Amino acid sequence: MSKHRSFFNRRLHSLLGVIPVGFFLVEHLITNYEATKGVNAFVEQVEWIWGIPFLPVLEIFFIFLPLLYHGVYGLYIAFTGSNNLKNFSTFRNVMFMLQRVTGVITLIFVTMHVWETRLKVALYDYSAHELAGMTAQLLSDPVTQVWYAIGILAAVFHFSNGMWSFLVSWGITVGPRAQRVSSYVWAVVFVLVSYVGLRALFAFGDLANQLAQR
Repeated sequence: MSKHRSFFNRRLHSLLGVIPVGFFLVEHLITNYEATKGVNAFVEQVEWIWGIPFLPVLEIFFIFLPLLYHGVYGLYIAFTGSNNLKNFSTFRNVMFMLQRVTGVITLIFVTMHVWETRLKVALYDYSAHELAGMTAQLLSDPVTQVWYAIGILAAVFHFSNGMWSFLVSWGITVGPRAQRVSSYVWAVVFVLVSYVGLRALFAFGDLANQLAQR
């Protein structure tokens, strides 16, 4: 692969990790957070999203294809690059290694999640209420909850740390002070977004009890 093509691919990979993949991650977790307000709130939010015009087209071209490129090229980077941890055991080098590890975990998690809560819904034409019930039943299993917690934390870390790298590689945070401040900012983002994701995850266990009583 030529240097120019490699540079372009890496820049595209970096950009797609923010727009639209990163934004979609945050939006998706916020949508799921509606589950903390009860079944009706979650169903209402899902139905609003499903009512967006040309939603399948938007999902394919602005979510799934960018996600596919980001994930596949990310695997190429993860398995062809070197992190030099033995020679340079610095904080940033460790974070770079974790970025690769969480990228692989996130890709596996997202692939399974898309099948379980999107493709299956489309194939069997589930309603928003049926989606809520299916998701609640799925996440009421303790083992699945642990797996989803790992997946959420990996995805949020990959996004947050990736944003730090994005700002550096695109020349936005240039000096050491700017990069240090950026580290603090994205650490806070990681904590806040992780809370939203995990709170939504465990809320689906409560939804399972609510739906069982109906």
